[in-house]
Amino acid sequence: MRKPISKTSRKQKELSELQEIELLKSWIESQQPECGSNPMSLPPLPSDAPVGRMGPTILSRYAGATRFDQLPISKKTKDALRQSKYIEMTDIQKASLPHALCGRDILGAAKTGSGKTLAFVIPLVEKLYRERWCPQDGVGSIILSPTREIASQTFDVLKAVGKHHNFSAGLLIGGRRDVEAEKERVNELNILVCTPGRLLQHMDETPNFDCSQLQVLVLDEADRCLDSGFEATLNAIISQLPNRRQTFLFSATQTKSVQHLARLSLKDPEYLSVHEKSVTATPKNLQQMAIIVPLDQKLDLLWSFVKTHLNSRILVFLSTRKQVKFVFEAFKKLRPGTPLKCLHGKMKQEGRMGTYSQFTEKHSVLFSTDVASRGLDFNKAVDWVVQVDCPEDVASYIHRVGRTARYDSSGRSVLFLTPSEEKMLDKLQAAKIPIKKLKHNEGRMQPVSGLLAALLVKYPDTLQGLAKRAFITYLKSVHNQKDKEIFDVMKLPIDEFSASIGLPMTPKIRFLNTKIKSKKVSKLSPIVEPEILDKENELELPKEELDIGDFKEEGEKDALLTNDRENEAEEEGRKIGDLIPATRISKKKKLKININRPVGTRVVFDEEGNTLPPLAKLADTKNVSGLLDQIEDKKTEYYKKLREDLKKVDKEDKDLDRQRRREKRMKDKMKQKRGNIEEEEDDDLSDSEGEPSEDRPHKRSKIYFDSDDEGEREESKDKLGFKPDSVSLAEQEALALKLLSSMHS
Repeated sequence: MRKPISKTSRKQKELSELQEIELLKSWIESQQPECGSNPMSLPPLPSDAPVGRMGPTILSRYAGATRFDQLPISKKTKDALRQSKYIEMTDIQKASLPHALCGRDILGAAKTGSGKTLAFVIPLVEKLYRERWCPQDGVGSIILSPTREIASQTFDVLKAVGKHHNFSAGLLIGGRRDVEAEKERVNELNILVCTPGRLLQHMDETPNFDCSQLQVLVLDEADRCLDSGFEATLNAIISQLPNRRQTFLFSATQTKSVQHLARLSLKDPEYLSVHEKSVTATPKNLQQMAIIVPLDQKLDLLWSFVKTHLNSRILVFLSTRKQVKFVFEAFKKLRPGTPLKCLHGKMKQEGRMGTYSQFTEKHSVLFSTDVASRGLDFNKAVDWVVQVDCPEDVASYIHRVGRTARYDSSGRSVLFLTPSEEKMLDKLQAAKIPIKKLKHNEGRMQPVSGLLAALLVKYPDTLQGLAKRAFITYLKSVHNQKDKEIFDVMKLPIDEFSASIGLPMTPKIRFLNTKIKSKKVSKLSPIVEPEILDKENELELPKEELDIGDFKEEGEKDALLTNDRENEAEEEGRKIGDLIPATRISKKKKLKININRPVGTRVVFDEEGNTLPPLAKLADTKNVSGLLDQIEDKKTEYYKKLREDLKKVDKEDKDLDRQRRREKRMKDKMKQKRGNIEEEEDDDLSDSEGEPSEDRPHKRSKIYFDSDDEGEREESKDKLGFKPDSVSLAEQEALALKLLSSMHS
């Protein structure tokens, strides 16, 4: 049986914690770095340098420390860091931790994968520890993340660092169903890791939710949290937080906007950009390439890339969610030979987290929007980052390629650019990004456009709709980009792009003011001669891509054929391509009419049965006036007859309508009178149990047939002059009709 902790041991533990806190406070105060300085510029502390108290009033310097155990942090935090194998600090941690432990606001900028999470989690935990924070004190720190995945990763790091502390922490993100359970416990949490929308929901809906004692606010991926997409939400959150707090902003591309800093009430923040003077703005172990490819060949190049890298983890970025869904569903039906996954903002939380974890475990291809471009750590699992669509700016590019080559690992990235987007290369190189321009080997390309067209025919209800929405949303995303020097939708080959994703005709683009003329599609019969087709627009369909009905294991092996087998397949494809008509005809090719072809003729006979040429009567000038008079008389007679018929029909309609309305009025009267009679009977029944009503008007006395009550019999006899027993059934019915008619009158 476990012995209870004695009061003496509990007091000794509290006393030791108080002594440690006093030591930490004096240590931090006496050796704090100068404002505006970068601790990395100081000479690093030697590995055998003394740590902590060096004399009665002398404490060791911690600015310039290279290991976590050289910092003025609690023993609980040091033990947790050592157990999690965090020993040496990264550049951003060396620069920011000495300032953050002093209670200063931090603007931290560093390359992706450089350890920014630990740079704000450690001072956050230490701040609450030195303040002796407990569950009864409520919310002491809030960490805001732009996406659920980043928030989940941050929460895992927080649990590892603070596992020996007694703080309560909670992960508040969207996509969960247990909102009511969160509302019951959120007031008891000390540290909240949350997305902006979920936090604002609790601020608006949770009773007694209080952040007035907040000590630390953290904005992870700060530039994303401060952009226009989160502006209204973040403003509402900041308005409910106290101004006296410590604030950390960390991102790979940090903001220096005075407007943004004023919104957050930052006071003399320390701007620490550890890689600002470095040779490159991206990780040094990252190989970066760019390929200029026409828009209508992007999917062909992507398919060829996936087929030639089947044993790699590939992260593919597309501009819109509709594109991700279409490419994922289409490639999944084509079976490239490697698992495929997709990730976008509209997925349920369980699906998103499951996709994220599965991608890190085995080789696969993950199609994603920019929801996966920030903060996600795939545990060095990403071998290739493929950007099929051009990022909106340099910052987006840096965040995308930052999913690979994290920490000390290596990685590679490739960027697909259309000819109109080639100026993006100049901007990337100007931002100290070493990217090389390459050319793709057209001989190794495996066209997929023809197969996509066949898929859309086979799955019209699903894939065809996805393809149309992917086409429109991509053009809309290009149209909405601010940098018109790079993004110009009018320079894109619209019709060719539509054909490349398998659409039989170019959909309407309603959001553009300028009308884009689309090429018409002709549904050709199999017997049409190939010579009538426009050879410039003909799509060559390789043999192995024509029949997509049933894929077998053997078909998957054929996808990895050697060069000789591939050449044979190409030859077969050319033979079949000559026999198959193209799916589109050029709009410039117009239909020619043969004026010498035979035409139909009309045969006219006269009274004697002889044939006459057409319109012979009108050609007879003698009978022209008589013929016109005849036509005029017939027209007048026709109109007169038509008017009479209309009058007759109108009269019948009026009579019928009048009769219907009369019958309706009679039915309404009968219903009303029956209702009055029933109300009178009900009133009599209700009044029979109590006192009679004096305000009630006089009612006719009722007649009871076949009644056993002698009084009622006598009353009926006095008023009607006969005895009810002597009246037959027919006479009773006649009497009832008479009574009803008297009531109507």
